[in-house]
Amino acid sequence: MTLEQEIHTIGRRAREASRALARLSATQKNKILIAMADELIVRSLEILAANAEDIAAAEKNGLTNAAIDRLRLTPDRISGMADGIRQVAALEDPVGEILRDWTRPNGIRIQKIRTPIGVIGIIYESRPNVTADAAVLCLKTGNAVILRGGSEALASNLAIAKALQAGGFEAGLPDFSVQLIPTKDREAVKIMAAMDQFMDVIIPRGGHSLIEAVVNAARMPVIKHYDGICHVYVDREADLQMALDIAINAKCQRPGVCNAVETLLIHRDIAQEFLRLATPVMDAARVELVADPESFKILASLHYNSLREADDATWRTEWLDLILSVRIVDDLAAAIDHIETFGSHHSDAIITRNPATAESFLASVDSATVYWNASTRFTDGGEFGFGAEIGISTDKLHARGPMGLEELTTYKYLIRGDGQIRK
Repeated sequence: MTLEQEIHTIGRRAREASRALARLSATQKNKILIAMADELIVRSLEILAANAEDIAAAEKNGLTNAAIDRLRLTPDRISGMADGIRQVAALEDPVGEILRDWTRPNGIRIQKIRTPIGVIGIIYESRPNVTADAAVLCLKTGNAVILRGGSEALASNLAIAKALQAGGFEAGLPDFSVQLIPTKDREAVKIMAAMDQFMDVIIPRGGHSLIEAVVNAARMPVIKHYDGICHVYVDREADLQMALDIAINAKCQRPGVCNAVETLLIHRDIAQEFLRLATPVMDAARVELVADPESFKILASLHYNSLREADDATWRTEWLDLILSVRIVDDLAAAIDHIETFGSHHSDAIITRNPATAESFLASVDSATVYWNASTRFTDGGEFGFGAEIGISTDKLHARGPMGLEELTTYKYLIRGDGQIRK
């Protein structure tokens, strides 16, 4: 069997499974989810052993520390995955929700209700936890899912998928509801993207090159997340200690993720004072600063240890590491202009005590999530109360921001009459 035939078989089976999934009740789906969470814990040693294989290969192949951190599983992270599944089980099932209900003058009753999308393809890199997150969110919403993880995490992904399938099967999961493409061959991505006869939507999660490859090849709708070039703007009326705490959290708490801040914008009026406050803290956190000429001069005078000058590419770079771009701006308008010019419309924040300034920022910045006096690290399905998430969409149609259960549904109209005909 060729690779294309193998993947088409997976697609055909997923389509059949989606019909069975759509008929499951919320109670049945929740029972399956709890069984999946339990089985992840039961098989945690197997999953950790598989992950150790992936980590060893990643270190041998010279992956960055940030990439290895995204790949690494620990007992706590596996417990976190299981807890995330239980949280999804506890959430209200959106399928069947009546969005609108009305009766026309001719007596026809029309209802608009949420329904599963059908079959969802998800292509992702590095993070094995996506295997569990994607599978359970799709299951909760009655969708079959075809997963294609990164080659660097294949052993981990296979172990997680095996646990989910085993736990789900015992609780009544329809066969082939959750399938993982078991190959490192990159041709699998192109085959999936062209498989519109079996998949209704495809969601790529990963680097720019992966997303571009999927967008260019896809014959079905794509929900995508481009770069996470996130900003924190420190306004002239900011509480500077609050601004520093938020900037440190947004950059250092987990630098290799898409909602970590990549550019710090500082109002000129408080730049000297803020950078003096920030220097010892940023230095201690070992953050490398890539600074525009004005902030470079200030930071050099403060003897900042890891400092270099910005260039034209700096402002469009997603570092995913302990590296932070720094720029001094004249005012709020200049900060907004910078974000709209160089940002990726993911997550951006303003730190200020002035409500009018904050509201102007919130209204003007066209990003999926816009913050006032809070870290960009909150852009996350769990932090938003969605349970696990399928990803962060930077699109504007259908889904935007953290994608939870509602974003994995569509709708249809149910029309009930008693013999009406159109005249």
